[in-house]
Amino acid sequence: MAGDPIIEKLLEHDRRFDRLEEKFDKKIDSLRDEFLTRTDKILVILQRLDQERVFTNEAIRRLEEQQENQQKELNKIKQILKIV
Repeated sequence: MAGDPIIEKLLEHDRRFDRLEEKFDKKIDSLRDEFLTRTDKILVILQRLDQERVFTNEAIRRLEEQQENQQKELNKIKQILKIV
């Protein structure tokens, strides 16, 4: 009969370990979900920044082209007015 309390204590510890394992599994799942959610948000921000970069580069190209055309027109006007 002396073994019964020891066996009961071992079984109790086994049940407690099972509960701890379940808690850890839930926490790990929760952390993984949170990590994936944050990672998705970061990827969306990066996509937007990349798209913005493309549009900004195109706007810069158009402005540079416009500036070159204006410079050509200015040079023509200077030639006509003989300012050069």
